[in-house]
Amino acid sequence: MAQKIYTVDAFTEEPFRGNPAGVCILPAPREEQWMQKVAREMSLSETAFLYPKENGFALRWFTPTVEVSLCGHATLASAHVLWETGLLEQKQIARFHTQSGLLTAERFGQEIELNFPAKPVGAAPAPDGLLDALGTTATFVGKNHLDYLVEIEREDPLRSLQPDFRAIAQIPVRGIIVTACSTDPKFDFISRFFAPASGVNEDPATGSSHCALGPYWQAKLGKTQLAAYQASARGGVLKVRVAGARVFLGGKAVTVVRGELAAEALAP
Repeated sequence: MAQKIYTVDAFTEEPFRGNPAGVCILPAPREEQWMQKVAREMSLSETAFLYPKENGFALRWFTPTVEVSLCGHATLASAHVLWETGLLEQKQIARFHTQSGLLTAERFGQEIELNFPAKPVGAAPAPDGLLDALGTTATFVGKNHLDYLVEIEREDPLRSLQPDFRAIAQIPVRGIIVTACSTDPKFDFISRFFAPASGVNEDPATGSSHCALGPYWQAKLGKTQLAAYQASARGGVLKVRVAGARVFLGGKAVTVVRGELAAEALAP
């Protein structure tokens, strides 16, 4: 039986914008080494692998170089494919068993809302070389178990950052979130996300980073519902709703590639 694989642009309603993710729905578990090879071949920031499990689907995410413990856009893309292919009915909630616990996705018209764990940051000293590598100064630096979060004073310098990715890759975290208040009234804040240590210099639209950004900007702005823009070259639009220990991430998705792996690629 042919093994289908998809590319889905997440956190956008336009093809070739947002964040592209690979989605591979398997009939049963596969070897970790094989999944990593497929992710490397797809050469996207993340490829999701899922297979049916009691009361939902098991879900894992791989960059071209490593497995990651939490990924928003590839989860949104996975839910989108499940509904698009009829593996889930439109009104069914998608349930994913992951390294970060049970994650769910629910469809509201064309929009998908993910239920993710909040990942708030605590204030932390900037590690040696971080701000120099970013080429900026900071009004705040914080850290959670995944990433550093750096707030800078204005939006324009954030958009024009040209980081030293080789230097950033030496910092022992998954990635670096840089954020600023938005000057566009449609959005509350903007961000960029750099993760060269995970094989992704700049991620176009990152759901999991907003698990930190949501609580951070909620505390600063006094709002539980936030509109966010990720200012990468492709751009990404997210709705963020903070509810205690959970963060709800809303966005759209569009399939751009439907294909299948050749028989020769299915061997371990």
